[in-house]
Amino acid sequence: MAGQFQPVLVKYVKDSCIVVEGKINTDRFFIIQAGKVRIVREVDQFMKQDNSSAAGPGDIIGAVSAMAGYSYIETAVALTDVSMLVVERKYYEDLIRSNTPVAVKIIRQFSQRLRILDEMLSRRANGKIAVSDASHLLQVADYYLNRRMFNQAFYAWQQYTVLCPGAADLAEVKQDMMKIAPKVKMLKPVYPPGTMERSYPKACIVFAEGEKGEDLFIIRKGSVKISKIVNNQEVVLAVLKKGDIFGEMALLEDKPRAATAEVLEDCTLMAVNRANFRDLINSHPELVSRLTTLMAERIWLMYKQLANSFIENPLGRIYDALLIQLEKDRVPLNTNQPHLCNFGLNELAGMAGLSPDEGSALFKKIFLSKRITVSNDKIYVGDPSEVLRQTEYYRRAMRIGNVRGDLG
Repeated sequence: MAGQFQPVLVKYVKDSCIVVEGKINTDRFFIIQAGKVRIVREVDQFMKQDNSSAAGPGDIIGAVSAMAGYSYIETAVALTDVSMLVVERKYYEDLIRSNTPVAVKIIRQFSQRLRILDEMLSRRANGKIAVSDASHLLQVADYYLNRRMFNQAFYAWQQYTVLCPGAADLAEVKQDMMKIAPKVKMLKPVYPPGTMERSYPKACIVFAEGEKGEDLFIIRKGSVKISKIVNNQEVVLAVLKKGDIFGEMALLEDKPRAATAEVLEDCTLMAVNRANFRDLINSHPELVSRLTTLMAERIWLMYKQLANSFIENPLGRIYDALLIQLEKDRVPLNTNQPHLCNFGLNELAGMAGLSPDEGSALFKKIFLSKRITVSNDKIYVGDPSEVLRQTEYYRRAMRIGNVRGDLG
């Protein structure tokens, strides 16, 4: 146990700054007891709109950054005199044990925020919210078919036939499935409901965006890519490894899967369904703490990806996307300590919202410095400080361009 849970009550006078976006070494979050707090985020200025919000009693501030252990992604200013409970990250498991409703509220708040960020990223990519129902499975299948990824295309079509049995184009879809069936090397293993330990081979789809979801998964072995298909282009949201958790949004909100989970390396997964989720909270607070931390990391990552989408220069987006991953892996950025990433060039291009072909031309420029190379199909960063220097250059250019746009 981390220690006895003892929240501290603190007070801030009106107009006081409680947290500041970009501040590092975040180790605590706040639960408002009385008063109102205004929340603002830097990315709002690039969206040319005011997305600020007011938080009140019972609301939680700074939990994403505190649980993820990354820099704050918001600024909180007291609109009135406020009093708040301060919870240190090291006491979170104690909070789960002593106050399950607060833990559930934080998890649901994180889930809702993931949905909002998912919609914002989709809107940035194609000007509208991506379809997240079963009909989107056809777009997913077309994307994989065009890239001759027959296992994945067949799975998406298969789910479409199950979820849309009365669709007008069902016969056509089944004909397409029959055409590629000889090229399908492997089908997704089927497990009875309630089976907790499951194994999936490389290139298998655990679930596709648009299908129904009933389980969250904890990776015991292997790696999984989380992505979305937007405008016939793959946007990579994360590459997950042993100990990571995914699929929690569908479980918590009873909505279709918002992304696709594809196995990059043979996986052993532990599945948790709705029926035993609350039991998990009560019996395994350490797993719930891990789930909260991973959700917080994903929110932080998606927020950074949203900011990345405002960098107009594609090369700048590549450097920024790589820096985000280095930050995620907690690599010291002001040193030349080398780092081997757990993803390759195509995944990095997807993280920057670019196709593999678009990324290929840009990587040739990046490799000229020889500080970033490829080793065993994984990106090798020989000098993280160079990635930081390049990213700061392009971020500065983005801010200056935004100010000039406001003036002009």
